[in-house]
Amino acid sequence: MSRKMPWNQHRRARYAAAMTAAGAAALALTGCGSGGAEADDVITVWTVETQPERLAVQQEAMDAWAQDAGVETELVPVEEDQVSQLLSAAALSGEDMPDVVNAISPGLVRSFDRDGYLDRDAAAEVVETLGEDTFSSVALELTSDGDELLAVPSDAWPMMVYYRTDLFEEAGLEPPTTYEALRTAAEELTGDGRHGITLATDAADPFTQQTLEFLAQGNGCELVDDSGAASLDTPACTETVELYADLAGEHSPDGTQGVESTRATYFAGQAAMTVWSSFLLDELAGLREEFTPSCDECAGDPGWLAENTGVVPVVEGPSAGGDAAGYVELVSWGITDGADPEVTDFVAYMMSDRYVDWLGMAPEGKVPVRTGTADDPAQYTEAWAGLEIGVDEKAAFSDVWPAEVTDTLAAAPESADRWALPQGQGAILGPLTSELPLAKAAADLGSGGTDAAAAQTAMQDAVAEIAERD
Repeated sequence: MSRKMPWNQHRRARYAAAMTAAGAAALALTGCGSGGAEADDVITVWTVETQPERLAVQQEAMDAWAQDAGVETELVPVEEDQVSQLLSAAALSGEDMPDVVNAISPGLVRSFDRDGYLDRDAAAEVVETLGEDTFSSVALELTSDGDELLAVPSDAWPMMVYYRTDLFEEAGLEPPTTYEALRTAAEELTGDGRHGITLATDAADPFTQQTLEFLAQGNGCELVDDSGAASLDTPACTETVELYADLAGEHSPDGTQGVESTRATYFAGQAAMTVWSSFLLDELAGLREEFTPSCDECAGDPGWLAENTGVVPVVEGPSAGGDAAGYVELVSWGITDGADPEVTDFVAYMMSDRYVDWLGMAPEGKVPVRTGTADDPAQYTEAWAGLEIGVDEKAAFSDVWPAEVTDTLAAAPESADRWALPQGQGAILGPLTSELPLAKAAADLGSGGTDAAAAQTAMQDAVAEIAERD
């Protein structure tokens, strides 16, 4: 998706052809900054939060910490689709590694840990220092391998169903919190020039795979089992694929739908629902000129669509058995093996003294997974709800969206799950997201090029092939 969505990228085996260029880029990166990463007393931070305004926030925090700590720091912006390649290039060439990489996705955490890049003990030290009980238990679980923490969970963003509360109330429909309610609403609200839902169907976009996983998490449809074998052939996954087929094939706009088109259709009032990340919230409130609601009612009131939109982070399916979960992308601080010992203090500082500043870079997409301190357990969640959101215009989160929405968002990490992570098979996420076989099968399904049974078989076969690789 847009606006710095974290995607897993290429596995180490895929880097060979690009090593020469990547190595040169890594050398260039390690030469910039305040002191040169080769110096022993320089803490080097690679950040994928590369927008200028976000870099400024990070640099200010690093400067303040460095002054107190008596060390030099170096902030190196690295585009997210390059961080894995550059880290591998640095390791293979013998160049100095960064001390820490921030905002890395679960797939990258698993990949970096598998390749021996991460210091598990350092991550555990940070969490122990801050207080394990001050973190979301689910966030810690999804960032661990068994009982060992791999990285320090920082923040999260959920996928959600956005729905028109006015249309639901007018039609007497229940909020789309279950498969049945979602399907019923899509059917009843399709017509009169409006679609029941606008859903991602782009074969080349991870957004499509995320949408499918969002629906799967609500029904207990797992990607793999504990042994790492593909498990998309279960009855629960059949129900998920059939629901996606109904929604995308019958009640969503024709043609390829992706990040831009799903947002535009919902913003224009041409769809009663959409599935999108929480990054939509400030745009939906009319606070970003590039993406502004364009529905008829929005002409005189840019906030009208936000006032008539509800959110649902978990859609429970018939096979969930009470264990329905939501799709939440969790990002973390990855401390590298061999990092300077002061790095644990720096990460702890960013997760305490500067945590609200960090969340404030994009509150709608940075839900705190550390809710507070031992003395004030809700300190960070409460501060986050009052932060300003928006790009061209700013408004306090709590002023734009009712407490029902911010409370739902704040609670999302506790109902989170992800494919492959609980089974200890997170390494599969890298190739799954870079190759996108599930998005391709889903796209064929949405276009009518295949049926649900054939699409499910294609998904199962693709995951089985990836799982069998070394």
